[in-house]
Amino acid sequence: QVQLIESGGGLVQAGDSLRLSCAASGRTFSNTAMGWFRQAPGKEREFVAAIGAINWAGSRTRYADSVKGRFTISRDHAKNTVYLQINTLKPEDTAVYYCAQSTSGVVPGSVPGSAPAGYTYWGQGTQVTVSS
Repeated sequence: QVQLIESGGGLVQAGDSLRLSCAASGRTFSNTAMGWFRQAPGKEREFVAAIGAINWAGSRTRYADSVKGRFTISRDHAKNTVYLQINTLKPEDTAVYYCAQSTSGVVPGSVPGSAPAGYTYWGQGTQVTVSS
């Protein structure tokens, strides 16, 4: 059984940084793509960042245009954990952040997808609130 457990959210001020973590269990971590999505109150869930399955060259990443330059996704295969480093937080970053795992059609070394439908397993989410 796959489990994804997010942590690291909280109440912060604009300009602060946070690192979200997602610990995965129940499946071979290296063969999966991992993504972060977020959902603000009254809005649809949106893609934030993803990191693909690893090959000899490493893992490729994809970012939403709105977060490029401020968000960095990474993964630690020894810890079966994916991270989302968020810098220079803005009030509009306030949302519940979800970790997700894609297990189908994953090609090592390829750019991961951004569509929620492409992700099979989801965590419960961690709240990030940014005050101005």
